[in-house]
Amino acid sequence: MMTRVSFVLVAVAALAACQPAVPDSGKGVGFGDQFTAEQRAREAALSGVPAPSQVASAPLDGSAEATAAETARVLAATRSGASNGLGNDATTNSGVAPLDASPSNPAPPVLNAAGISNENNFDAVSGQRSIESDAARLAANRAQYQVVQPQALPDRVDGGPNIVAYALQTSHAPGTQVYRRIGLNKQAKFQRACAEFATPEQAQIAFLSSGGPERDRKGMDPDGDGFACSWDPTPFRRAAQQG
Repeated sequence: MMTRVSFVLVAVAALAACQPAVPDSGKGVGFGDQFTAEQRAREAALSGVPAPSQVASAPLDGSAEATAAETARVLAATRSGASNGLGNDATTNSGVAPLDASPSNPAPPVLNAAGISNENNFDAVSGQRSIESDAARLAANRAQYQVVQPQALPDRVDGGPNIVAYALQTSHAPGTQVYRRIGLNKQAKFQRACAEFATPEQAQIAFLSSGGPERDRKGMDPDGDGFACSWDPTPFRRAAQQG
């Protein structure tokens, strides 16, 4: 039994020794530190940044004299009219002279153009108004207030036959012949007569005003149902039933 266990342990140890090491996936498969260095140098060259080996370094001079000299150089380069391509003069700033901002410049004047209300300025309002003046103005507004009494509506001018009342007086469906119609070219007369009206409602009013529904002088009702130019009384009947 011990021999079998020993054999199993030896086999497991041998398999573990044969297992290859897992490479670092962060560096890429098959690449080492040399590839990383070359990749960084290539990216720096593409972006216009020189490689570290090409950059010359020198210790900074932190003296007061060096700081003052560098400050004077920067101010001279950014001064209005300097032709150094920094965009701080009119020639390099789309022809517009830049604003010369400086703490020594005087404060801009405060403009109060006519027509601009200063009601939100408490100091300005308090010097112009008082409780007494507001009370007087309120009284003046009340004196101008007028109450308009309601009046009776004017009588409605007669606009012709009431097609709503006519629709409720009838009960037959559109297209059902109720009145006799005679004559030739009924369809041509129908189209010519109905073309004179913008809506079927206007045509129905004119039809009833000229002797309809019994008589149809202009041929507006060729099927004899009493409804001219395809006017439909159904919506009026439905509204009356729902009401």
